[in-house]
Amino acid sequence: MNVETLSALLRPCSLKDRVARASALVLDVDGTLAETEGIHRRAFNAAFTEAGLDWYWDHRTYKKLLRTTGGKERIQAFGRTRYPRVFLSDPDVAALHRLKTTHYGRLIAQHTCRLRPGVAALIRNALARGQTLAIATTTTSSNIDELLSVALDRNWRNLFAAVVAGDDVAAKKPAPDVYLEVLARLGHPANDCLAIEDSANGLKAASSAGIPVLISRSEYFRDDDFSGALAVVDELTELV
Repeated sequence: MNVETLSALLRPCSLKDRVARASALVLDVDGTLAETEGIHRRAFNAAFTEAGLDWYWDHRTYKKLLRTTGGKERIQAFGRTRYPRVFLSDPDVAALHRLKTTHYGRLIAQHTCRLRPGVAALIRNALARGQTLAIATTTTSSNIDELLSVALDRNWRNLFAAVVAGDDVAAKKPAPDVYLEVLARLGHPANDCLAIEDSANGLKAASSAGIPVLISRSEYFRDDDFSGALAVVDELTELV
């Protein structure tokens, strides 16, 4: 198949059809549903200050740290880059991450974080078509609830047949665990589903589980390598 033929197959109208034909849409959260990474960064910095650490993650530093999935894992990774190296115990990391989670919830509430353009319409249209919706994310269950209780509704869980967070599985993205768990809960064949992601790690995770992936570019991952994705769009408004 040549490039022109492939491009024709993946025109926006064809992509809309592909989205509509999926038996289930499996959504990532941070960067995909909402541009939350900047808020996560601010929450980490607030936690460091409260804990008396002289750490500060600017935009560039945080962008690099996002290659390591999981907040607790990022804290450990950053400590290893310090000179002299900082080795925090697992309980200390967990306590610091709890502080960060508290600050994240406060910031989400203060700034009334909104869904990215096209997300609400995608969810609304999928439900109207009778499609199944699910979430597969690296973030924690509490972070999902903090975000979607504000951006959607307190009863947001009723919209999703399965919600699998990073703390529900053994290995985080790019491992396929969250997607494999979603598939197990839904009972849908992987190829009948469609994952919507914003990062290369998310793409690898869903692809390894056999699920086709649509990429919606986000602030922190715009320059990732999305080779292997079904398609890449700037916003989901292109598909609703």
